[in-house]
Amino acid sequence: MTSSIFKGLLPFALLAPAARAASLAATPLVCSNPALSCSGSSTNTCCFNTPGGQMVQTQFWDSNPSTGPSNSWTIHGLWPDHCDGTYDSNCDTSREYSSITNILSAAGQTSLLSYMNTYWVSDDSTNEVFWEHEWNKHGTCISTLEPSCYSSYTTGAEVVDFFNVAVDLFKILPTYTWLSNAGIVPSTTKTYTSAQIQAAITAGFGYPATISCTSSSLDQIWYSFEVRGSVATGTFVPIAPVGQSGSCPSTGIKYAPKSGSGSGTPTTTATAPVGTGSFSGSGYLEAYVGSTNTGCLISAGTWYTSGTCATYTATASGTGFTLKSSKGTCGISSGTFSCGSGVSTVFGSSGGYLTYSGSSTFYATAVPSGSTQATVYTSSQSVSVKFAWTSV
Repeated sequence: MTSSIFKGLLPFALLAPAARAASLAATPLVCSNPALSCSGSSTNTCCFNTPGGQMVQTQFWDSNPSTGPSNSWTIHGLWPDHCDGTYDSNCDTSREYSSITNILSAAGQTSLLSYMNTYWVSDDSTNEVFWEHEWNKHGTCISTLEPSCYSSYTTGAEVVDFFNVAVDLFKILPTYTWLSNAGIVPSTTKTYTSAQIQAAITAGFGYPATISCTSSSLDQIWYSFEVRGSVATGTFVPIAPVGQSGSCPSTGIKYAPKSGSGSGTPTTTATAPVGTGSFSGSGYLEAYVGSTNTGCLISAGTWYTSGTCATYTATASGTGFTLKSSKGTCGISSGTFSCGSGVSTVFGSSGGYLTYSGSSTFYATAVPSGSTQATVYTSSQSVSVKFAWTSV
């Protein structure tokens, strides 16, 4: 499965999405000389997206309650809008699946799920419910992902393609960075104009996007594409939005910093892999009780299972590294792990886990749940926990 971005319009290419598990026998049908949706025509709906030919990658900026990292937008979805901006929804009730997590897990997509639990998160329900909604409402309306468009179709194969492509598009649409490069950053005092925001987006994307606001506060951006061929294997060509109108005023647009408590749920998988990189750069500290990924550390250095992971920065120091969150430097003080207290400790790693004084085992009085945060100790308590680094 290989989707790509048309290089002539973007300074980067969408590389091959994560390979689908070999156990999935279904593969998208091969398209020979496919037409470009909205600009061309074809009766082969497996190689020509119709009527939803304007593919829209949509993103959220959830500031309160906040979701996702403080320096990144999050995924809303991938929508097959018509070429005039109208759209269909819930196009195939027989394929309204009730467990996206199980489908992706069965296909070996653990890395994809981990990423989605960070960047495709809900601010008012569980992530699973949010993913089901996006697939059932929008994914079922993509003609090139119909079961008939696969050889040896297996149930859910199109779901794997849908979420892989949506995530891979999001990865090469770094809204936060594009805005920041133009001096547009979250602020409690500054306001911006629609023209400033569109100029920043156009500089990165090549075209304007649809920007939406709630009470003059920027909270959504939609990027439009045409697709040459199928969504699973075709080429995504950036375009200006057609038939979509944003809801932001021309001036006085607020871009609020993320605050409050997010309700995204970190990955909790009994067989989750430990870590995705060495302790350097930016990453999350994910908690493991035995082999079960149970939440992560948030910015104060406490353990949390019902919110968004904090982004930590690991910087080499001597034979180890120091850690810093948005609260400040992190260290061990009076036998507890904390950030922002002015203490800085040189940590180490072993087997992918964080270590202190040579030990990768930390402790808590209980596994946190709901809105409860657990203090992390270096001395023995009721619960043993380890922390693995996931690079971002």
